[in-house]
Parts: sequence; C-alpha cells; structure tokens
Amino acid sequence: MTDDTLELISRQITGTVATGTTPQSRNFDSPPLHLWNPELSGDIDITIKRDGQWVHEGTIIERQSLVRLFASILRREDDGEYYLVTPAEKWRLKVDALPLLVTDFEIAESAGGQELTVTLNTDRRYLIDAAHPLYLPRLEGMEDIPAVQIDHGLGAVFSRAAWYRLVNACEENDSGIGISSCGTYFKLG
Repeated sequence: MTDDTLELISRQITGTVATGTTPQSRNFDSPPLHLWNPELSGDIDITIKRDGQWVHEGTIIERQSLVRLFASILRREDDGEYYLVTPAEKWRLKVDALPLLVTDFEIAESAGGQELTVTLNTDRRYLIDAAHPLYLPRLEGMEDIPAVQIDHGLGAVFSRAAWYRLVNACEENDSGIGISSCGTYFKLG
C-alpha cells in the first residue's frame, strides 16, 4: 500500500477526481457508510494505536485533516474487523484497541437534566445518551477505562486526562459509581 492509495481514497471521499480538480463542499462527518458496500479491496498498512495515533507503513499520519477524513469512513463490521469504506473500495486495517479517543468532555444542565458531551481526537462531538452510551470495554489493559459507543460499530476510549476528569465528576448512588446524562445513569464502577 502506497501514499498514492491514501491519496486515491482521499480523493474518492472529498469528490476530487483523478485530474486533481477542487472538491465540492461536503459534510464528511457522517457520510452514508450504510449505503456503501463494495467488495474487499485488500488490507491497507494502517494501524490505529491505543493512544489514537494513525500509523501508515510505520510512519505516524501527521495531517489531522487526513485522520479526520479517514475516521469519517471507518466502520467495524460484524466480523469484528475494521474497514475504511468508500463507494468503490473497502480496505481492512488494524486497530490495537478502540479506534478513537475521547480527549475532552463537558457537562451542561438542561431542562431534562444533566447532559454529558464528549469530544473525540477527530474533533467530532457526541452527546452521551441511549444511542451513544458509556461502557467499560473488555480489552486487555483497559478494564477500568470507560469508552463511548459511537456510530458504525466504533468505540472511543477516554484519554488518561479525560478519564481523571470524569472520575471527579462521577457520583455514587444505589447502582454504584457512575454519571448521569440525558436521563440515563451510566454505571462505571
């Protein structure tokens, strides 16, 4: 897998054709991955490390815009594998733990009660609710660190700094230690 393949995937998603024309303005936070079902193109030499770094052919991908773009086309399928999916191609990649990282969060009060919103290492934000719950993943070395279930079968684990802040925001009730968001109590200990 070469840098040319990364560029080709990027062009397919951004709408840039092979001639290098300017892409049309699109929202790539939520492309219609559920509509894209190409055959497997092969394996791509990309690994997403436990700390959220994306590594291509042994080199860290430094361009955050490229990481954000690839994260927007990432999904986990029923076979447990992770894939970068475009309308025309599907590349399997390696993920050491969970592919995304919660880097920050904020708690706000609303008419319905407390709301917890997390920010990922891709700058994407999710409101913690029944559709995007907090959970404790069953991954070696990550038994007590919470994660967020997000779209397309993906998960985002809390960074160390965000986890320590979350611990300080937790409360204890009859169910155990946890935090409330959108009317749901998420037990974390």
